[in-house]
Amino acid sequence: MNEELFAEYQEKFTCKFPKAVELFPDLIENAAAKLSPQGVQAYLDGANFLCKIGQGVEPVLVFMEVMPDIASHFGQGTNKMIADYGYLLARSPNKKALIPFLNSLSTVCRRIDTVEDLQHYLDIIDEYVDKTQTVIHGHHSLYESPGMVALLESMPQLISKLCLNGIRNFIDYGARNYLNAPEEQIAYFKLESHDAKSIITRERKGTTFKDVERHMDMLKECMWDCDLPFQTFATAFDQLRKPVPYLDDTLIAIPDVYDEENGISGIDRYRATLAHMMAHHKWSTKLMADNYAPHMQLFISIFEDSRVEYLAIQEYPGLKKLFLALHPYPEKGACDDTKQSCLRYRATRMSRALLDENFDPENPLLEEFRQRFHRLMAEKGENSTTADMAEIGIDFYVKSRKQSSDSMPSVFFDDTEISYRDDNRYIWFFYEEYDEPDEILPNEYENEEKVVDNEGGLPPRHYDEWDYISEGYRPDWTTVYERLHPSGDAGKIDRLMEKHSDLANRLKKMIEMLKPQNKKRIRFQEEGEELDLDIALRSVIDFKSGQAPDPRINYSHTTDSRNIAVMLLVDTSQSLNERNQETGQTLLELSEEALAITSWTVEQLGDKFAIAGFCSDTRHEVRYQHIKGYSEGYTSDVKARIAAMEASYSTRMGAAMRHAAHYLSAQQAEKKLMLILTDGEPADIDSKDPQTLIHDTHKAVEELKSEGIYSYCITLDPNADEYVETIFGNQYTVIDQVEKLPEQLPQVFMKLTH
Repeated sequence: MNEELFAEYQEKFTCKFPKAVELFPDLIENAAAKLSPQGVQAYLDGANFLCKIGQGVEPVLVFMEVMPDIASHFGQGTNKMIADYGYLLARSPNKKALIPFLNSLSTVCRRIDTVEDLQHYLDIIDEYVDKTQTVIHGHHSLYESPGMVALLESMPQLISKLCLNGIRNFIDYGARNYLNAPEEQIAYFKLESHDAKSIITRERKGTTFKDVERHMDMLKECMWDCDLPFQTFATAFDQLRKPVPYLDDTLIAIPDVYDEENGISGIDRYRATLAHMMAHHKWSTKLMADNYAPHMQLFISIFEDSRVEYLAIQEYPGLKKLFLALHPYPEKGACDDTKQSCLRYRATRMSRALLDENFDPENPLLEEFRQRFHRLMAEKGENSTTADMAEIGIDFYVKSRKQSSDSMPSVFFDDTEISYRDDNRYIWFFYEEYDEPDEILPNEYENEEKVVDNEGGLPPRHYDEWDYISEGYRPDWTTVYERLHPSGDAGKIDRLMEKHSDLANRLKKMIEMLKPQNKKRIRFQEEGEELDLDIALRSVIDFKSGQAPDPRINYSHTTDSRNIAVMLLVDTSQSLNERNQETGQTLLELSEEALAITSWTVEQLGDKFAIAGFCSDTRHEVRYQHIKGYSEGYTSDVKARIAAMEASYSTRMGAAMRHAAHYLSAQQAEKKLMLILTDGEPADIDSKDPQTLIHDTHKAVEELKSEGIYSYCITLDPNADEYVETIFGNQYTVIDQVEKLPEQLPQVFMKLTH
């Protein structure tokens, strides 16, 4: 910029803050390089305007730093648009949000395309303010939005994950659900709460693991014969260490969402990640990490990754195309002129060369080790070992080492991230002489919310919960922990059956009436019970006339049978410990008797059934006790679990029903029945509005109905009429005389399945 033009711009810049005057030459030079003369004028007008709004020099400097790029992309009119919006913020109770707003603009504007999108973004912020402004104590005319600063400080993360409509939905959820809870609203917009993470996951574009979980389970079990459970971790948030997939001896950790990458869909990225980790699970063995320097571990891991992928491709050739599409392609010379460590760069080029025969490394050393690797794999195949890869990896590291740069703290990362691969903890173990034997390191990907000890249980599952006020779901709001129910004395159940022998005899007669009686004939069978004369005669005629006779000359019989799957879901909340005045028994003891007799009845009928108990201690701990599964018979083990039933905590029924439906919906049956036995309305200590869980349970009933599951409630609460119809419609029975529960429950079941 010539001195005359600089002097002209300097004269037009009327802001006299010393810091602004000091930095003006650099700022105006940057602006003049990116904007037209008219654009520079608009830029200076905006800066001068912000200088006069009484907020000091910082808004001016931030504006002058970020606006040249923004105005060059969207047009000079955005200078006035942003300056005017900054003025409105400065004159409002949200003046503290001015600097975060200006600071976030650069990131936001890199993610949107038009000035209309920019206006849409400003409108979204205005909508948030309108919904959340609250009266400041003692100043009835002033308002503030508690989460405004937190929201704008989080905006770079949000805009990197969500489109503008997704951001609007995210903001709307926080504003609506935390309207009267300022501290929780701030935590939400700081992206610290579980809610915030769940909403971002829901609003993100891409494939969520929840959408493909069943498919991945089948791949894992059918193709790889692995029964390790999945656990997801969030990828939508800045963390000290970016989480990557990992495999250990207890679980498979996988991202909650995968976006499309290099034309590969989210579900195919999940398939590639699973295939890679399952290959480790099948073919990798352990190495002691203490025996190898960190740089050596990097190259050993790369060769081991390539070995197990080579073996996986031999078994499933279609994986090669998938792996290659997701594997980066580091160009030769990309790291030559940098003052950075090129370890990752060399490792990734070596990996690409091992996987892709068409990759030209243009490097004699890489070519030498590629040939050595493939000779070894051709000779040994599945007999190759992780130790073989350790030997090759160390040799490659020694021969490729660059002492001048390998130890530099700055590492070259471009085109070196192989996103479908895990962190290789599965192949490394550590020995530390002074470690405490009982030391337990925290899982860095674990949810920060309350977690209960689930020893012997399955990994927790999260379920949405319906909010009747906002008429929307709270995503992943409840956490269900499933355990195998403890066992007691199975003989107790046999003694109960003896006590109710008269009832059992009456039930037997009803069972005989319900059991399939009709037989139907199946014709055209090559092998069967009897000869079908009509078909046999026709075949003889065909044979004598020179035509090929029909060999299906027999018929057989089959029973016209019931095809029913049942889930008996039993409320085991604290209130079941109350005693019945007539019998002196607790409601829990009566429930045990009823459950034992009903289970015997269902077993006699031959229907598939499962039994589970549930209770809850806030939304973070819904306890689901596995008493009997569909694949189990009604054995002494099941009886022992029924005999050990205990009552405690509260009744978060909707979450338990959704989890039970997870199993019931997987059954192949013409009719699916969920029979819920409870003594009270849905409730929990963290749900202050009693209607919340009532409406959520009703929503769960609707969800199950859409899946083809019929829900029916047996309630022992004499006041149930006040709420049970709201939940179940007319699909319920109130048992006022609870002492008759053991007799009435199996009869209700048989009526429902008649």
